Amino acid sequence: MKHNNLLPQSIVFASLFVGMLWWIKLLEWWLNWSLYRLGIHPGELSGAVGIITAPLIHGSWEHLIANTLPLLLLGAVVLYGYPRSRWWVIATIWLVSGLGVWLFARPNFHFGASGITHGLLFFLLMIGLLRRDKRSIGLLMVAFFMYGTMLLTIFPRDPQVSFEYHLFGAVGGVLAALLFRHWDPKPRTKTYSWDFEPDDKEDPVIGDLWKKRSGEKQSDGDQPRL
Repeated sequence: MKHNNLLPQSIVFASLFVGMLWWIKLLEWWLNWSLYRLGIHPGELSGAVGIITAPLIHGSWEHLIANTLPLLLLGAVVLYGYPRSRWWVIATIWLVSGLGVWLFARPNFHFGASGITHGLLFFLLMIGLLRRDKRSIGLLMVAFFMYGTMLLTIFPRDPQVSFEYHLFGAVGGVLAALLFRHWDPKPRTKTYSWDFEPDDKEDPVIGDLWKKRSGEKQSDGDQPRL
């Protein structure tokens, strides 16, 4: 994939996924469905299907709206910044967050894409620290300044909010950064002609002046003392 086309394609992919979430919610409202049972119910075998389906459904329009912009922005940043590992990163976050909720969360239905958004954020933060190239650091700063407050939402605050999904999404993001940190090549560093010049190369003007002054001192020293 050409680098020039990477950013617009990343925005398109992120927008298509968010658009799909809105269509699902619209169909749920229009047909008067209730899809909450497609969420994750911890400890129950029937609730394990939610590991795959839970990020696709939301409890309310407000819930979906809250996840829309982070999915668009963080999703596009990950898709753009890490083209070789991006689908593996998203799959790892998706599965680890869902499995963690199914194994350890409170006995209730958990759903929504907030586990994915937290995973994307923590992936960008961790991989930036691990790789430390200019692009990764830049993407880290963008993610932190936009959604740094999400770092606090992995802890329990509101009993109506699944902090477990946030927490295990973060775990999935960190794990993905550790697993795939070497998959994408680092951007080439620009080099300039003076980078290849030896540091001790003599300046011709200063060198001539130095030799001239040295010759004058030497000739003065050769004069007989009285």
